[in-house]
Amino acid sequence: MKLVIQRVTEASVTIDGELRGAIGQGLLLLVGIGPDDTNDDLDYAVRKLLNMRIFSDEEGKMNLSVLDIGGQVLSISQFTLFAETKKGNRPAFTKAAKPDLASQLYDLFNAKMAEQLPVKTGVFGADMQVSLVNDGPVTILLDTKNP
Repeated sequence: MKLVIQRVTEASVTIDGELRGAIGQGLLLLVGIGPDDTNDDLDYAVRKLLNMRIFSDEEGKMNLSVLDIGGQVLSISQFTLFAETKKGNRPAFTKAAKPDLASQLYDLFNAKMAEQLPVKTGVFGADMQVSLVNDGPVTILLDTKNP
């Protein structure tokens, strides 16, 4: 499982011209599911994400988690995180999980997070337009296979 974690002041996703989801302060996640990902990967990612201290405290130090600030999450499926670019100019996506597995794990990942804080999502496999105001900017990569 690969994630791009962005600390945001706001983010939204639009599909076919309609606003699907929007959040205020929190995390925008781009979520890629691999063919070998399991429930253990989901649990690890949720634990890391929700407890990662990347929000500023009163002294301006990154000491607070998204839970500490009462933040929200916007989660977007993103198979292109598994792009292979070594050969040629057209990326290959053969290392991404097949859609059936990826969709199931993506939904479960979001449900696990939603047990602890508000989560908005895009639509798996849809053509989406994502807008964000990256705060900091703070952008972190998380790979559950290479922690």
